[in-house]
Amino acid sequence: MRDKSFTDILSLLHHSRTNFILIGGVAGMAHGSARATLDVDVVYSRDSEMICRLTNCLKPFQPALRGAPAGLPFTFDEPTVERGLNFKLTTTLGDLDLLGEVSGGGEYEDLLPFTEVLEVFGLPLRGVTLERLIQLKRAAGRPKDLEAIAELTALLEERRKLEGR
Repeated sequence: MRDKSFTDILSLLHHSRTNFILIGGVAGMAHGSARATLDVDVVYSRDSEMICRLTNCLKPFQPALRGAPAGLPFTFDEPTVERGLNFKLTTTLGDLDLLGEVSGGGEYEDLLPFTEVLEVFGLPLRGVTLERLIQLKRAAGRPKDLEAIAELTALLEERRKLEGR
């Protein structure tokens, strides 16, 4: 894991005490994947206090909808996040996908039993287990996710061998 923007984004979320679960490519990297990723993907708690923390910590970094037409009005604030669900954002720190719900995994509370604390950029962050990450990638079904499954499955098999399972 080497991208400074990932470090900055995750450090910001961690230090704001926002409840989130790391999924996607950065979670894969935390589990040993060598695949590169371009953004940070998290499933965030939709509790009103967490939404307040999330919007307050990200506001200074000019969150905007990634891929939206230029000039499209967008304000990243509590009412917007409460009315919305999933946000693909670009910020001055880098790209961040904030997911209120994820295919094959549900919401934050649904995913919690399938998480563990991962050491990511020196931070203890809650991330999905390797088994759940594979399931999420299967459910997403995008070509890049399907390509990643082979490597993640090999990592899981290797881990199980080392653990004697």
